[in-house]
Amino acid sequence: MNHGFETRTLAVTTGSSETVHDLTRECAAFLAEVARGRDGLLNVFAPHATTGIALIETGAGSDDDLLSALHHLLPADERWQHRHGSPGHGRDHVLPALVPPHATLPVIDGELALGTWQSVCLVDTNVDNPHRQVRLSFLG
Repeated sequence: MNHGFETRTLAVTTGSSETVHDLTRECAAFLAEVARGRDGLLNVFAPHATTGIALIETGAGSDDDLLSALHHLLPADERWQHRHGSPGHGRDHVLPALVPPHATLPVIDGELALGTWQSVCLVDTNVDNPHRQVRLSFLG
């Protein structure tokens, strides 16, 4: 077993509507298993052209506010040159430029060092593909 680098791929079903899917529990469970009290870094990566990873408060409306802001910045209409899929799908391909498909986070004593209200979330506006993967990698 390599004690310096551990990785796992999560299967995430986001459904048929735009979503902010909280991954914090899955990240914590992964670290509990592999970090074993060590300090290091957790990289969270979504290998998709239409998703992002965000650190955001969930459950108090901020997740819905993020989706609303993305609708304002990236309307689902016919302005996009990338035109396959659902109407306005081209916007989904611009999303990762605004919400990057990765985040690297500190791990201290084997636990994710997030702020009080921060959650690690997969942002998915692509309603055409409900099956996603998220790769968790711990370096420590």
